[in-house]
Amino acid sequence: MRLVVAVVGKPRDRHLAAVIDEYETRAARYWPLEVVEAREASGRGVSPADARSREGARLLERLPAGAFVLVCDERGDRVTSAEFSAVVAAARERAQDVAFVIGGAFGLSDEVRARASRTLQLAPFTLPHELARLVLAEQLYRAGTIVRGEPYHKQ
Repeated sequence: MRLVVAVVGKPRDRHLAAVIDEYETRAARYWPLEVVEAREASGRGVSPADARSREGARLLERLPAGAFVLVCDERGDRVTSAEFSAVVAAARERAQDVAFVIGGAFGLSDEVRARASRTLQLAPFTLPHELARLVLAEQLYRAGTIVRGEPYHKQ
């Protein structure tokens, strides 16, 4: 079982990139974690639908075959950190890869949404994809501490 975070683009701000890297490194202590970054579609001369489609195709080709795919979207299921950790732990028990997908500035294509096993909400509002990646990385770290019964997560 491995966790794959498939995300559109790289963090542009070096400070934000450093914090993302910190939490992804922390999460990797608990889960075999792989981050794959799909190239962003150019916003110039391309409709939002075309950008979503191009980015979606790039994301889909990076997902492991047979993975349990969790799409991160503000319209998804709202779960607590404890519930989130249970989802990840259950996949580990099934020895199934889990892929988390974060779209770009134009969102996710219908093809990516159709591939989803489940859609999760990281926040009830729209997040820039860089911040969504940070929130997801922190929650993966938190999930690891919850599963191991470590004191990071306080109720």
